[in-house]
Amino acid sequence: MMDNMELISLIVITVLGCVALFLFLQRKNLCRPPCIEGWIPWIGAGFEFGKAPLEFIEKARIKCGPIFTVFAMGKRMTFVTEEEGIDVFLNSKHVNFELAVQNPVYRTASIPKNIFFTLHEKLYLMMKGKMGTFNLYQFIGPLTEELHEQLENLGTHGTMDLNNLVRHLLYPVTVNTLFSKGLFFTNKRKIKEFYQHFEIYDEGFEYGSQIPEWLLRNWSKSKRGLLALFAKNIPDIKAYKSAKDNSVAIMQAVLDILEMETNEQSPNYGLLTLWASLSNAVPIAFWTLAFVLSHPDIHKAIKKDISSVFGTAGKDKIKVSEDELKRLLLIKWCILEAIRLRAPGVITRKVVKPVKILERWKKANLEKHAFLDCFMAFGSGKFQCPGR
Repeated sequence: MMDNMELISLIVITVLGCVALFLFLQRKNLCRPPCIEGWIPWIGAGFEFGKAPLEFIEKARIKCGPIFTVFAMGKRMTFVTEEEGIDVFLNSKHVNFELAVQNPVYRTASIPKNIFFTLHEKLYLMMKGKMGTFNLYQFIGPLTEELHEQLENLGTHGTMDLNNLVRHLLYPVTVNTLFSKGLFFTNKRKIKEFYQHFEIYDEGFEYGSQIPEWLLRNWSKSKRGLLALFAKNIPDIKAYKSAKDNSVAIMQAVLDILEMETNEQSPNYGLLTLWASLSNAVPIAFWTLAFVLSHPDIHKAIKKDISSVFGTAGKDKIKVSEDELKRLLLIKWCILEAIRLRAPGVITRKVVKPVKILERWKKANLEKHAFLDCFMAFGSGKFQCPGR
């Protein structure tokens, strides 16, 4: 009889413990954002999210409110789309940028964790110093000369897809300015090889940053091809000096820091620098031109502005200065509008400690917000909303 009572007591205690744990977890989850998990293990909502990310995010925002979590590819990604939440997200000490991007950097450029954390701040400060607002004027002259050269190579007749035109102009211009003159563009075969590799690498970058490389055979092949190109050309990059002012390129400064800190000359940061310099510039240039050309009145006004600053078109090459660019306000406005309309605008942070966002959670959930940009945090998704 005693044994039966002990068994019953044990069962009752176990059941009560499970109920208490369930209620505790339910109470805890009340202060977490809604989560879209999908039904496939590990993949979660990955397929639906990957088909059209921005459309998926907007639908989720309308359905779940300004803060929501998406479980995809084994990760919890919490999106913040409300102004108050964004301010907390960007300024909180409990979210970290380096921790968020370290693994994607390893997947896309094969940069080891220890090397990344050792060099990130040093490289960031160097880049910020050389390419900050006060030093951008130094690039105007070289960029203008390179653009003239590429436009002359295209000739004055013929047609080309606008996206291909922008790529064929900006790829060599960027490489020749930031790396070294003629790095990959010495013959048609190398040009074609570089274009094919980079387009595949760029278009699959988001997938490559999250999905194991063996699942992306073409992307992996292009990644290895670009790394091989950089490895082969490192000596030429280090030896390059500008014929005009004997100055060094940005990539040389990167290699100097790598050698100083690691005693190695790795091509990996070359690949990462290349992607960072082209991945946003090319689509924004394309969309700016596309929007301008689709509005004849704007196109006409821009040509009039250019003529008022540089004079009528002739045989002489245009020399652009910072002061002249400041007078072309309409072009600046068109670029900013293209960025607003077409840039995804995702900023990533990793949650390292619970973060409180939106004191007015109920009110925020009921209101509709017209923010197009989405801000994402990789991590546990432990966002607390005490007002809910």
